[in-house]
Amino acid sequence: MVAEKVDVIICGSGSAGLCAATWLARRGLRCKILESRDGPLHLGQADGVQCRTVEIFQSFGLSEELLRESYHVLETTFWSNHPGGDDAHKGIVRTARTADTQPGLSHQPHVILNQGRINGLFLNAMQDFNGQEVSYGFTVKRVEVDESAVADPDSFCVTVVADKDGSEVEFNARYVLACDGAHSVVRKSLGIKMVGDSTDSVWGVMDVYPHTNFPDIRKKTVIKTDLGSLLIVPREGGTLTRFYVELPPGTTAREVKLEDLQNSAREILSPYSLEVRDTVWWSAYSIGQRVADQFNRHNRVFLTGDACHTHSPKAGQGMNTSLQDGYNLGWKLAAVLRGEASPSILDTYTLERGKVANDLINFDREFARSFSSKSKPTDGHATPAEVFAQHFIRSGVITAGLATKYQDSIITMDTTHCKSAPALALATGLTVGMRFPSAQVVRHCDARAMQLAETLRSDGRWRIVIFAGDVLEAGASERLNELAAYLDSERSPIRRCTPATSDMDSIIECIIVLSGRRTRVELEQIPDFFLPYTGPFALRNLNKVFVDDESYNSGCGHAYKVYGCSEKTGAMVIVRPDQHISAIIGIEEHDVLEDFFAGFLSSAPDHAAVGGKVAMPGHR
Repeated sequence: MVAEKVDVIICGSGSAGLCAATWLARRGLRCKILESRDGPLHLGQADGVQCRTVEIFQSFGLSEELLRESYHVLETTFWSNHPGGDDAHKGIVRTARTADTQPGLSHQPHVILNQGRINGLFLNAMQDFNGQEVSYGFTVKRVEVDESAVADPDSFCVTVVADKDGSEVEFNARYVLACDGAHSVVRKSLGIKMVGDSTDSVWGVMDVYPHTNFPDIRKKTVIKTDLGSLLIVPREGGTLTRFYVELPPGTTAREVKLEDLQNSAREILSPYSLEVRDTVWWSAYSIGQRVADQFNRHNRVFLTGDACHTHSPKAGQGMNTSLQDGYNLGWKLAAVLRGEASPSILDTYTLERGKVANDLINFDREFARSFSSKSKPTDGHATPAEVFAQHFIRSGVITAGLATKYQDSIITMDTTHCKSAPALALATGLTVGMRFPSAQVVRHCDARAMQLAETLRSDGRWRIVIFAGDVLEAGASERLNELAAYLDSERSPIRRCTPATSDMDSIIECIIVLSGRRTRVELEQIPDFFLPYTGPFALRNLNKVFVDDESYNSGCGHAYKVYGCSEKTGAMVIVRPDQHISAIIGIEEHDVLEDFFAGFLSSAPDHAAVGGKVAMPGHR
């Protein structure tokens, strides 16, 4: 048996694996995706798509289909026992309602779409990017790491053995991703343990076509009663609905029948009626929260998704957190494999996603406990339903996927030591380590109002977002000219890291956000460096300059106010390829910028520094 050599093997074609593979395909890299099923997933168990996940789909250019096909969750209602409790008023009543996602958290909505369709969007994107496909019918049997070779970044030191039609097939890989679920063979092969516990709380879930007179059946609804709790999540298509049903104490998950779920749901919904016309899928489970004691082995095998963290499904975190594991790892692997970054950036995967997983487990314990009908008020006045509604609203930033904050590392820098300290005061609306939020700006060249996040595409590039202020002011103009001269000098990380045959913005892209009136500024007042010649015809790229100003049809986005940035001092924000903020520094902090990128970005082998204005044509 001759082993096939592959740079990256992804074990499993779930959300984490496909997201990582999409990153690789986007960067022109091939991988081997081994899936035990005989074809794509058509009916997945996960369906909630967080705001942050929708942002990720937008960054890949995939959000249009997602938003068109999905159910948009706009409002959540809360129901509980009627306060009267007598025969004339028994049953449930609505106690509160709220926006599902609080205004200002994201420019994208929370939506519902079947996991099979979510995966399909990735599959189509991979095919479009570079023809990447999934190898179906491969059951991974074991994974081994040659520890004597892990120090050599070019070694194919991981062996994956899989079964294909009754025969063993062997692969040698530089990197392996365990995306093979809660019963991960990869994790077990490496002896990595899951740590945590489970509760005696048993819930059922069913996707059904309900015939009911319950008025909020097409809203996300939480019902807490003495008989149990019920979560209703409308599905795409206008009629399909998911019910999460709390089952009575003492229930054993494996003994639950579909009729048990339907009967419990009817009792909780009383006095409203419920008739199930058809059931698409159902299951029962006991709540457990577990996390792996290791997330990688020698930075060669990485655990993602359910292979390294499991929790209850009610907060809608499972598929989203798994997908974001793959998103975090995918761009880093691509940068290393393309020779753009040091393998040391792979250390940050466990640092960042390990904390996310542990934070999620802690949050999920509290969130699942608050869902239970047995949860008690925390004070002497509020009812359990009122307590839960308040908790739900407070948790909105977490359930939207927007609470993730990555720790300091070689790619996420605490900038409080900068000369312009306190540097964080330069943009008080931004937080180092968190994702860069969006605000409306107006593109200078064509007067188009757009979200600034639209410029942060998932294409592997780093961004320096420069809040330059009003360039008609002498100080702002001087700072921007000095920055352009530095970035075009031999010391510049852009010059150092960009191959001579590549576009000047192919590794690090500069984006300018001005303040003041757009119509008072001409592009000739912007240094040439920020309008580079790019593309196959080496044409001047005018799409990198934006203004915090009113558009013709949508008003002003007040971006400087949103970001807490002073128009007088300005700021530079270094944004990672995954849209998380690496650093916030002053526009004059050239040395800090240089030292930061020197810590992990590789010098281009064919680098040839060119001084002065940006060259034309073709790429330098």
